Amino acid sequence: MPDKTRKSLGEQLVDKGLLQPIQLEKAQKEAQKAGEPLRKVLMKLGYVAEDVLMTHLADELNIPFISLSNFIIMPEVVALVPEVLARKYTLIPIFRVGDSISVAMADPLNIFATDELKLKTKLDIETCLAPEDEIKNAINQYYSVSDDMGKMIQSLENEAGSLAESGEVEMKKLESLIEEAPVIKLVNMLFLEAARQGASDIHIEPEETFLRVRYRVDGILHEVSTIPRKLQPAVISRIKILASMDIAERRVPQDGRIQIRIGPKQIDLRVSTVPTVYGENVVIRLLDTSQMTVRLSDLGLGPENIEIYGKLLKSPYGIILITGPTGSGKTTTLYASLNQINDVGKNIVTIEDPVEYRLPMVRQIQVNTKVELTFASGLRSILRQDPDVVMVGEMRDEETARIAIQAALTGHLVFSTVHTNDAAGAVSRLIDMGIEPFLITSSVIGLVAQRLVRRLCKECKVPYKASKAEMETLGIKDSGSELTLYNAVGCDACRKMGFKGRIAIHEVLVPDNEVRRLTIQKASSDEIKRYAASQGMKTLVYDGLQKAKAGLTSLEEVLRVIQD
Repeated sequence: MPDKTRKSLGEQLVDKGLLQPIQLEKAQKEAQKAGEPLRKVLMKLGYVAEDVLMTHLADELNIPFISLSNFIIMPEVVALVPEVLARKYTLIPIFRVGDSISVAMADPLNIFATDELKLKTKLDIETCLAPEDEIKNAINQYYSVSDDMGKMIQSLENEAGSLAESGEVEMKKLESLIEEAPVIKLVNMLFLEAARQGASDIHIEPEETFLRVRYRVDGILHEVSTIPRKLQPAVISRIKILASMDIAERRVPQDGRIQIRIGPKQIDLRVSTVPTVYGENVVIRLLDTSQMTVRLSDLGLGPENIEIYGKLLKSPYGIILITGPTGSGKTTTLYASLNQINDVGKNIVTIEDPVEYRLPMVRQIQVNTKVELTFASGLRSILRQDPDVVMVGEMRDEETARIAIQAALTGHLVFSTVHTNDAAGAVSRLIDMGIEPFLITSSVIGLVAQRLVRRLCKECKVPYKASKAEMETLGIKDSGSELTLYNAVGCDACRKMGFKGRIAIHEVLVPDNEVRRLTIQKASSDEIKRYAASQGMKTLVYDGLQKAKAGLTSLEEVLRVIQD
């Protein structure tokens, strides 16, 4: 039975002071006359703003109020609800978790809609509130446009036929085109497919006659699509609008950021554009903020290395440097390290460029060169914030390095990164920056080098007996022994790549008295590395070969990464 004590929507709004009684009376008469819901009439008459009304309804019903503008809905989720049902009740499914489907509705009180949805989908229905116009736009985007990329591009190409293929584009026509469903759908599909493939980057590259799209998956770039050149202005401008960039400016590099939801996942997109001879080149970094729960044990550190590194993390002060080229997973190692030591008894502050993931209880600062907030200036300020642990995203210059060393010498544990090929190379890099060797030996307590190798797909990897040459590469000289290695094949589970995911290989160098002596003498990184290896340090090559022996990766993959 209906709750007779429950106040009507109009009465609730009057009680909250959001609506005047005389306005309610007029709106009720108009709603009865037009046969429309009261809430729609209230917004039409301008008595209550849509966001105010929606927020009130969401609070009353104890359901989320969301905006669909940053949602990308998977095709398989859209397919769960027929288009006729979505249009009939002004609703759209947004994601599915187990036996439950979340549906954005303009009128979540419509029990006929939820009952018919449950009957059709055979799933539990979780409702949320969204603006009616946004739901209608989403229905048009996801139901009215074919999911076939070729048909979509053809449709869009016909609409864009009058756009200039080079030079200036008519801005009014461009602005109109990039807000239409086919362009929105095409860009959304680029994002969605990249997320589904586990890509870390999207490259959108203009050529003379077409636009090339490539995804970086497990560190390797793969071409996934080509788009006719006449669509270039619309596609790139759509991305720039989403990233709050200036679409009229094509002569200078720009940076922006987009936040989207793909199902329950929150994805951050870092967008960078640079002008080239054929137009703007776009690279987009994808960061899945919902998956940043990396533990130290997930990094792939071997038993000996994880024991050594674990002891370093317990140090009260000193500098720990993570080294390796761009894209070698240094930031992930830093975050995992902070997660390991993060507790209420420590004040952890970071200065990063950019802040890739949010960590609880950690004060994270974003570099902003426009207001002269650099690594060096930020680090100075951090030291006045009573930190126990400091993380500097990268040591790029002498000033930053000197302040970090001073922090370590005054009782702080400092984490940072440098770009070198191996652990010992970090010592030479600091000396090249202009840091005196005695300061390095007094402050640096640990050096970790790493690379990322692709992990063999568990579903399709095949064993084989290592050849004599491979045995020698692995340091096995006994011709009578046999060793099983694994090759990549490719299957549906790994998208025919033979690899799925990546794992890190490491070398951990803890300076002893001899390493300090070599540092003071400005010995080469090769000399330091040879000495450390003679004392038992497991090199990158050694760690990679051990993972190949264990069947985690292939020998060819290890050699590819080490040689790079």
